[in-house]
Amino acid sequence: MAHLLNKLLIEQTKSRSRHSNDNALIESKNGSVIRKNFGYHHVNQNQVDGINLFLKKWFNPYLNYHRPCLYPTSERIDKHGKVRVTYSEAKVPYDKLRELATTQTIKLQSKVSWEQLETISMQHSDNEFAKLMRKQEHYAFDTLTDIITRKEQ
Repeated sequence: MAHLLNKLLIEQTKSRSRHSNDNALIESKNGSVIRKNFGYHHVNQNQVDGINLFLKKWFNPYLNYHRPCLYPTSERIDKHGKVRVTYSEAKVPYDKLRELATTQTIKLQSKVSWEQLETISMQHSDNEFAKLMRKQEHYAFDTLTDIITRKEQ
């Protein structure tokens, strides 16, 4: 692979934190969220609609309203000139958005209001929604597996 990349004059790099040309943030999220929940399995084309429905109805609301994320709280430059970031603030993305809205102008889509977002956020507790999502996840993926098995037979 390296020979082919060199032949095509493509530079091979690795993702590194705090480097704007790398995808460390995406790789971090892939490892801690996507792969942890979905594994490394290949998704067949006939599964895509069912998975997208599950993601839209259950998984995305779980991530945005019920799963805390770490946010940077301070930066400093070490003796080697590298920027070091401290992550000590854990919040749900929706709570962080509300916090930012108090100090910055945040425009929502015209068909979405803060009241609607708050209603979604308060419908279930974090643990309750996680249990509901996991139950729905098992149902959705078991159903997809059954459909694929029947089509292959």
